Amino acid sequence: MTDTNTLTLETTQGNVVIRMKPELAPGHVAHIKRLVSEGFYDGIVFHRVIEGFMAQTGCPRGIGTGGSKYDNLKAEFNEAPHVRGTVSMARASHPDTANSQFFICFEAAPFLNRQYTVWGEVVEGMENVDKIKRGEPVKDPDKIIKATLS
Repeated sequence: MTDTNTLTLETTQGNVVIRMKPELAPGHVAHIKRLVSEGFYDGIVFHRVIEGFMAQTGCPRGIGTGGSKYDNLKAEFNEAPHVRGTVSMARASHPDTANSQFFICFEAAPFLNRQYTVWGEVVEGMENVDKIKRGEPVKDPDKIIKATLS
């Protein structure tokens, strides 16, 4: 596995570059790296995209109900705020249910602070995140064509 903390999502709207933050969430970053190295995110859609809030991806079923073959993660809630460009893990109601799904914030969402694990931030391509088709569920959703570490 690579030591890099740069994740590039090649999406149907263009590239999105994420700086992963292992200092905030080492277990989550290691898990994301493992999934990326296995090609897990390639072809996965943005299944839940809410205007003014966030774009969510990472469900292999494309509907928000699935995860990876690995166990769920123990929450690593931290002090990083949910602001525009924050990358954070989606989860069910129990704190330790994050697995493969994550979201990128369009705008500040302070009500999520210290309740969801922040593990990265968009450093390039936020304009491409802004172009992702909205919906819950999304009709003809945008997707991650390929996810790579560099």
